[in-house]
Amino acid sequence: MNHRVSQRKLNRTTSHRKALRRNLAQSLFEHGKITTTLPKAKDVRPFAEKLITLAKRAKKGDLVARRRIHKLLGERSLIPREHRGSYEMMSDAARAQVIAAKTGRRHRTGQPKGRLEFTAETISHRLIESVSTQYDGRDGGYTRLIKLAKRRVGDQSPLAVLELVGDEEHPGSVTKAAKGARRRRADARYAAAIKASKAGTSSTKAPEPAVEEAPAEPVAEESADSAAEETKEE
Repeated sequence: MNHRVSQRKLNRTTSHRKALRRNLAQSLFEHGKITTTLPKAKDVRPFAEKLITLAKRAKKGDLVARRRIHKLLGERSLIPREHRGSYEMMSDAARAQVIAAKTGRRHRTGQPKGRLEFTAETISHRLIESVSTQYDGRDGGYTRLIKLAKRRVGDQSPLAVLELVGDEEHPGSVTKAAKGARRRRADARYAAAIKASKAGTSSTKAPEPAVEEAPAEPVAEESADSAAEETKEE
């Protein structure tokens, strides 16, 4: 029996699960935000926060922490955004030279070597030099987990967004979620019913003519005439 085992197996083997966790953490540090299923997000969240803690120690010169990051996170070459167009136009040999230029100068400063215009940045270099510096005054809670209302197409798995604290978008720039097909059909039926009811009331209801009131006869004159007739008869 497996007692006190708290990790999620995610229906994968050990090697597959470690590779999945490593790839999700690399994408999180590269883009600042990832969208995945809720169980995967819950599994990679403590792993990513542990790596950020190690990166803060490595930034201060801890060699053991730096080696631990290389072992857990691995390496991924990242092309700077401003040089992606030039990288696409390069030959295969030039691309290999840009990606494989791993020198001490590059890891310390990130500057290109020799006559290269730019070099690829490793994911560990970005984690130690860029991501960890954002949380110097924070002792934990580097990520935020947001559950989404929509589900994944196919198996209807719940989705979630895992993002680094501080890299989230401003609420004013977030667009409103689009309406579903059922909501659009219901709104169309409701609008058509309102339009039909307004058209029916306007066609059946005709304007009523104004009724003229007859002038009221004075009561005093009628009583005087009847009294005069009675005296004549007598």
